[in-house]
Amino acid sequence: MGMMKEFKEFAIKGNMVELAIAVIIGAAFSKIISSLVDDVITPLLLKPALEAANLQDLDKLVIFGTVKVGVFLSAVLNFLIVAFILFLLIKGINRFKRKEEAAAPVTPEEIILLREIRDALKK
Repeated sequence: MGMMKEFKEFAIKGNMVELAIAVIIGAAFSKIISSLVDDVITPLLLKPALEAANLQDLDKLVIFGTVKVGVFLSAVLNFLIVAFILFLLIKGINRFKRKEEAAAPVTPEEIILLREIRDALKK
């Protein structure tokens, strides 16, 4: 019975629940980003290359009969775009954190006066 109690404490901790929620939201957000990259951005960026190769679909961009260059290019672009989006997201979050850090908590006047009295008594 002690092991079940330990597991319950472990599983119900605030960090664990927050992590589970983050994973679920991340999975849903991943689908949105994948669709944006695969269905919108990648075709727009690779359209000139596809037209030069007389292809309609990126999956059909193949060299030497078996090397799927189009799929590889799509994966590389997908990674670069997702990495850039994450960079911008983290940069924005860091900007807000810096603003919070810059706004130092104001010490109440009573505390300042008590510190001055303490320092005067020490002298």
